[in-house]
Amino acid sequence: MNAYLSDLMQVLPRPAESPERPNWRESEEILQTTLPPDFKDLHDVYGAGLVDDYLLLAAPGCSNDVYDLIKLTSERAEANRSLWEFEDAPIEMQDERNRLVCWATTDNGEYLYWLVQPGDEPEKRRLMINDASGETWERYDMTVTQFLTAVLTGEIRSDVLWDQFPQEAHSFRSALSL
Repeated sequence: MNAYLSDLMQVLPRPAESPERPNWRESEEILQTTLPPDFKDLHDVYGAGLVDDYLLLAAPGCSNDVYDLIKLTSERAEANRSLWEFEDAPIEMQDERNRLVCWATTDNGEYLYWLVQPGDEPEKRRLMINDASGETWERYDMTVTQFLTAVLTGEIRSDVLWDQFPQEAHSFRSALSL
């Protein structure tokens, strides 16, 4: 277990039920990329679910398809292609070999991605957050567990995410219970 996940477990309550175990090998074949190890560790503890009644943490193949990372990534790729016919894509997407894999979304329509680049190291992938309009992007050079811990502790503040997030008392509800 990485240090950021240990820190996250100190501030975000764990779900009462055991999380679903994604089939990582099958999921990575479908996504055509290796998912970061910290994300897999995060799902061993939490699984897919709702953080502070706002952030929907996705998992590949989740039985609650609203939280299915594979489905979400596919839908966002199509939506972004359509949007970028009329709007400028983020500069990172000028290289046609780069892709975005969506690991979370929000009730307000923001999307959180990894930037996947040819030959990259999954544990060093940049995080990118897109606002609901599709025009504003934030970038973070950190892992998912590092980002979640920093946001929930107030160490960093996103200008894209809802200004009511995070809540003072943190909560996690499993996607299996929603």
